[in-house]
Amino acid sequence: MQYLGSKNKIAKHLLPTMLSHRKLGQWWVEPFVGGANMIDKVDGPRVGNDVHRHLIAMLEALQEGWIPPTEVSRDMYYRVKNSQEDYSNELVGFVGFLCSFGGKWWGGYASNSAGNNYAARGSRVLVKQAKKLIGVRFTRGSYLDMAIPPGSLIYCDPPYRGTTGYKGGFDHERFWSWCRDRVKDGHMLFVSEYTAPDDFVCVKKVTHETILDRNRRRERVERLFVWPDVSSYSGGINLV
Repeated sequence: MQYLGSKNKIAKHLLPTMLSHRKLGQWWVEPFVGGANMIDKVDGPRVGNDVHRHLIAMLEALQEGWIPPTEVSRDMYYRVKNSQEDYSNELVGFVGFLCSFGGKWWGGYASNSAGNNYAARGSRVLVKQAKKLIGVRFTRGSYLDMAIPPGSLIYCDPPYRGTTGYKGGFDHERFWSWCRDRVKDGHMLFVSEYTAPDDFVCVKKVTHETILDRNRRRERVERLFVWPDVSSYSGGINLV
């Protein structure tokens, strides 16, 4: 699924590091599941959470066989945007994300000079992705309120500091404190970010290109961090 900040293109670089430490039957938990572009590449017991109600509604609808529309005009895009209460949550989620530039929530109607049908492309991608979401338990709410199964492997892809984040802001210090507490609780925990507090250590680096807007792209170094209490990570862990 096209989604702002998606890890779809670099998942193949990040997943082996994490999955090498995952135990048989261990829950894979994502407090910020976003476009589900990481969790759809993992099997076994999985929980995907997000605070965005339209996003979770769309992912759940896809699990139940919902097929998104293949035609969304510019006029329809703005009608849905301006009257969201008149449409189903899953449709609002589809139009707001999949029909917007760069997968950014209401980031402007996606179009180009070639006349590509972004709705049709988005619909095809989601129907294909839906097969990989079978069995995922989706929940909606703040990561702070999640009920996490004991001894889980937690993968966090939070709003990055200095980039587009949650409406109303995101408390990064509180997030990192929450991460430390989860490790103390006995969970394995990995965080995708560009930077982290000094007491976290990097275990993987991936250089990739990000889209800033219609005309700007930037090369970024994605890092995978853990808290240095690594005794619970199977076989130890290699630091970068």
